[in-house]
Order: sequence, then structure tokens, then C-alpha cells
Amino acid sequence: MSQITRRHFLQFAGSTLATLGLSQLDIIQQGDRYSQVLAQGTKRKLALLVGINEYQDIPKLYGCVNDVQLQQELLIHRFGFNPQDIVTLTDRQATRKGILTAFEDHLIKQAKPGDVVVFHFSGHGSRVRDRDRDAADGLNSTIVPIDATLPPGYPQQAGPVQHIMGHTLFLLMSALNTENVTVVLDSCHSGGGKRGNFRVRAVEGGEKFLPSPEELEYQSQWLKKLGMSPQQFIELRRKNVAKGVVIASAKRDQYAADTSFDDFYAGAFTYIFTQYLWQQPGDESINSAIANVSRSTTIFARQTGNFQEPELEANIKQQPNAPIYFTPTPTVAAEGVVTKVTGDDVKLWLGGLDSESLEAFSKNAVFTILDDKGGERGLVKLESRQGLNGQGKLIKTPQQVQPGTLLQERIRSIPNDLTLKIGLDESLGNNTQAAQQALQKIPRIEPKPLGKQEVQYIFGKMTEAIIQELRKRKLPNLPTVGSFGLFLPGLTYIIPSSFGANTETVTDAVKRLQPKLKSLLATRIVKQLLGNINSSRINVTASMTIAGSQGILGQTFPIRGVQKVDPGTNQPGASNPVPFAKSGLQKLPIGTQIAFQIQNNESQPLYISILVIDSQGEMAIIFPNNWSSAEDAALVEGKQKLIIPQSSDSFKLVIGEPLGISEALIIASTTPLRTALKALKEIARVRGVQNRSVPIDVTNELLDVTNSLLNDLDAGTRGAINVEGIQLPSGVRGIDTKKLAGMAIAFEVVPAK
Repeated sequence: MSQITRRHFLQFAGSTLATLGLSQLDIIQQGDRYSQVLAQGTKRKLALLVGINEYQDIPKLYGCVNDVQLQQELLIHRFGFNPQDIVTLTDRQATRKGILTAFEDHLIKQAKPGDVVVFHFSGHGSRVRDRDRDAADGLNSTIVPIDATLPPGYPQQAGPVQHIMGHTLFLLMSALNTENVTVVLDSCHSGGGKRGNFRVRAVEGGEKFLPSPEELEYQSQWLKKLGMSPQQFIELRRKNVAKGVVIASAKRDQYAADTSFDDFYAGAFTYIFTQYLWQQPGDESINSAIANVSRSTTIFARQTGNFQEPELEANIKQQPNAPIYFTPTPTVAAEGVVTKVTGDDVKLWLGGLDSESLEAFSKNAVFTILDDKGGERGLVKLESRQGLNGQGKLIKTPQQVQPGTLLQERIRSIPNDLTLKIGLDESLGNNTQAAQQALQKIPRIEPKPLGKQEVQYIFGKMTEAIIQELRKRKLPNLPTVGSFGLFLPGLTYIIPSSFGANTETVTDAVKRLQPKLKSLLATRIVKQLLGNINSSRINVTASMTIAGSQGILGQTFPIRGVQKVDPGTNQPGASNPVPFAKSGLQKLPIGTQIAFQIQNNESQPLYISILVIDSQGEMAIIFPNNWSSAEDAALVEGKQKLIIPQSSDSFKLVIGEPLGISEALIIASTTPLRTALKALKEIARVRGVQNRSVPIDVTNELLDVTNSLLNDLDAGTRGAINVEGIQLPSGVRGIDTKKLAGMAIAFEVVPAK
């Protein structure tokens, strides 16, 4: 995560879907409960949250109103904001005047020294001419209210626009009578429009957009109120942000993505940002939190075909290591919260769910109900979910549950018929119907139109425009123009091995891609299965190192396993916490030799498997690798460490192609994975390596191996939960957080130096 300069900040600040979550009436009725949290300190916490989807003269967005709900629920349930101290402006409410008036009345007029202030904006950003030329290009970034229109004669002629400039936000922040200020901007300035299956939150302007006379007059009025000369204003804003912190969702030359997540849209950054904070089990500094969120956003963006790296600039005089939002967070992490109780029926907000695992929480998932100290006091079973709103049923809950009660994942339910969704790009033209029909014939592959819902990949034709983009990144072995293949959802990144000859028909291309699609489906199932690093209660640590060295390239562990509570107490167990991994995505040149270390901190044995998925969706089993006794090899006794490869192994782990982001996935299970290991041993036998100790590529057999693995974990889960009275239907496989830890270490493969 990089620190941005003052000049960069000046460039920043300068739906078809219903709003998620509680109604305003529900929120207000909960005010008394949350006042108990507020009573712990004297600071008042004020928030103004703005989200705009329904623009008129410029492209509409889909996820900005949902961003407001994501922030609202987070601030109430995780940071103790009183619902009545949060003002939201969405769509038609978010005019230029409406935003400025709300900032003045709700934030400036009410905030006192020591109070906490949050301003969040989700919508389009742009740039206008800056008469003071703070930046080399002479432009100042803006946020775009709903009543902003394009100038007459645009794009041939320049003209004024009703935007809110970064200069104006600087003055408004300066006027706040507190230093505890957080500004979050989920918008960008790098050109708008559609990029594959997501939209860009920007309006192309630049030299053609001029500040409106009203905007310049408004700045002049605030200079008089603040007793600040124009020259002082220039000097201060070039030096630093006004006060507090400004968090931007992307660098100046990058795209802020408006993205589909399962059945709803949101800002890629806002969703990852708020989900991360739901999972935080205690205080973390702003710098550390944004570094971790930046890394997660970067990985998500690259895996979906975009470059998006959040940035932070801070002017914190009194609290250099201040927590996020200048507010301590609860010590208990959560996937959700109870928002309403009617008998045994409960409504839930599930803001802590990982984006890659959402379909494992459509129904039948089970959550643990927590008491104020993080102890278990009952269970709730999910009956349905729309967006992040859930409907559930209380089971085994002896005490009355109140709104505001936190929930942690206990069992995720992976459907037997999970599908791979493939978007159909407009480049297919007259071949679209043929492509749809061919894809529909492949089991568990769903062709989808773009812009309607989440897709994992896009099927389309290589165009000259995309080839030019790929050449700029100096990628090798590019496909030919006119060939059919698979793109990432952002459309400007491809799966290189998926393209054929440009003479191939669309039907033949789909037929050729069937093994690849089957492999990609299996990879998706694995990620649904293994995305419980935040929720697992197994105490295990996995590290990736340079072979023969103690230097750690990446480390991962289930926080709840490390900090688990001993039965009968409300105190953490005896294990020593492991420090958070350093931020940033490790870049490993081809030829780098690596090793893995697995530390079992449990008193019971664990069964370990390690898989690696490369940037093209290919998968290899790194461990176990002794196929003559795979089950024994996979076993790591309690309190023991495993190093892979071991000194007796006849192979080395060396980073190779393809370039791009790869992931090492580590599975730790308390139950034997006999069916999966049996399938792996058969693959080893067919390949003639059954008596050797070597990793094996299982790309072609991955779906079968994955199903075997799910069956093993489901059998272990059902055997354990039957005694607790939890029933799972036959159409799903249940994964118990007390039985499985799924961990991942991501890294980027780059050319050899």
C-alpha cells in the first residue's frame, strides 16, 4: 500500500437493485440499544453517507446505493454509531446542494472537539480545470452529484459542470471542529463506461470540464468564514490533506469498479473494505487496516481483470497510530448480525461474508449466536438470502436473542449443483446464440448476458482493441485477432491457453474449451469450500518461504483458531497469537525455489493438503505427495511441524509459468480425507508414480477430486452435527468450521530477473 502525495489527493477529492438492509424505522427503533455502546465514551460519532446510481445524462451505476447500506450497517453494528447520527443521501437526494448542505448541517455544525466524523461518497468521479494548477496537468478531481450534467456542446466544446471539487472538500474538512475525520471516496477519474461485466465510476472530463461559477463562489464564501486567504488556501492544500485521513478506492490512473457480487452490485473497494472490518477481532491502526484492504482489493481486481489499488493519505497530529474511524472496534469478529426477531424467526445482515463464498450462504448455512464476550449461546439456520439480507430460524437457543447480536459462521452449505457462470460478450455478434446453445449443453455451465449478474469468466472474440491493450503489457504468446476464448470479467485480461485458431467456429471453440471449463468449475468449488480462513476454529499456521531460508514470503492462519475460547471459560486459549502477515503481494520471479511450513497447534492430529492454482485456473496437488501411503503422509500430529518438501523428497518446488497471480491453498482437516486421497492415489497409479514422492497435476481430474474432497468433509460434518440437532438436506454438502480450515497464500509470478 503506497502513501499518496498531496498532489495526488487533489486529484481525488478532488439502481436496478433495491437498497439492502433495514428500513429507517427499524434503525431508529434500535437507537436505544446502541446508545448503550455510545455510553462507553463521550465522543459523538457522526456520519454522512452518499451513494448515487441513477445518474441522468451520464452512465448509471448499480452498486453505489448498496455501498451506503454496507457502510451504515458497519458503523452501527461494529463501531457503535447511533443510527440517528447517520445521514444517508441516495440518488435524487444527492444533489450538489443536498450534499453540501448535509455536510454543513450534520457534520460541521454538530461536530465538537474529539468527536468522530465519517464522510463516504460512492458514485462517479471526474476532473475539472484548476485555475491554480496544483497538479502538473492543471486538473482538480471532483465528485459528481446526481444533478451534474454534461456541458452544452460537449465533447467538442468546454463548459462548466455542477461538480464538487477536491478544493471544496478540503475547505469543508477544514471547517470541522474535530481532528477525527475519515473521508472515503469510492470513485475514480480515469474514464467511465463499461469494462466487461463491471462499470467504471468515472466521467471523462479533464480540460473540457470547467468549475461552475457557483462552485467557485462557494469556495470564496468558505475562505471568508475560515479567515483564510487564497494564497494560504493554496499553500495548505498543496502541503497535506486538511485533517484526519482520506481513503481513495483507486490510484489516479486506475478504475474504481462497480461490481456484481452473486445477486447484488457494490463497489469492489467498499465491499472488501467493510467485509474486512467485520472480520477484525480488535483494534488495528488505520495504516495497517488500509494496507491489508489494499492488498485484498488488488488481488480481487487482478483476478477479475482490473487494476485497482486503494490509497491513503493522513494528517493525524494527535493519534499517529489511530484505529480506523478513530474508534475502537469490538474484540469479537463476525460474519453477521441479528437485525430483527419475531419468535423463532430472525432477520440477519451478513456483511462479513467473503465475496468468493457467497453462494455457500444461500440457504441451510448455520451461524453461531454469540454473547457479549464471544461465547456461544445458540445457533441460527439460514433459510434464504437476498443480497446481504438473510432470513433465518433460531435453533438450540435457550435465551432471548436481541437485535444487534453478532453471528459467526459455523457451517457453510455448498450446493451439489454449483455452476460456472460464463458471460457472453458483444464481440460474438451473430455467433451469440450459437455460443449460448453450445455452452448450455455442458453440465453445470451457465451462459449469461453481461451486466445482469456476477460471471466468473467471459466468452468472446479477440479484437484488435484488446490486442493493443495486451501488447502494452508486453504479454507473450498473444492470441490472434478473431479467435474465440475466455476473458476475465474485466474483459481486458485473458486466459491465454483458452484461445484457438481464428478459423475455428464458435461451436468448435466451445467444444475445445469443455475440459478447461470443467477445471475452472472445480476451482470455483474449491474456493467456495476453502474460503473460511476468517471463520475456522482450527489452530494451525501455514507459511511459504524461500527454500532453505527462514524468511517468510507469506503466512496465513485462522484467527479464531489462534484466539479460540476454551470451553467453560470466556478466556482465550493458551496458544500464542501469530502476527499479521506483511501487506503487499509477493512478486516471485520464475525459478524461485520455495517451501511450505505447516504448524499444527492443536493437541489432536490434522490431515493436511496443499493445492496450487495458477493464473490460468490450472491446479496441482503439492501435498500429500507420497502416493504409496498418502493418508499417513497427510497426517500431522498435534503440536508438530511439517516442512514441504522434506529432505527425503526427490523433488523441489520451483516457481514456473504462467505469469500472473497464483494461490497456494492449504487444507487442514480434523477428519481423514479418505475418498479424496483414494482418488489421488488412483491418478498417481495411472501415471506410474504410485511409488514415488512427487506432486501431481490434477487439472483434468480436478472436478472428480473436488467432489471426493467435499464428500469427505461433508461426512465428517454430518457425523459431528447430528448430536447437536442440526439437520442438513441431501442436496448440499456441509463444511464445519470446527472440522476444516481453508487457507490461502497469494503471490504474483513475474519474469525471471
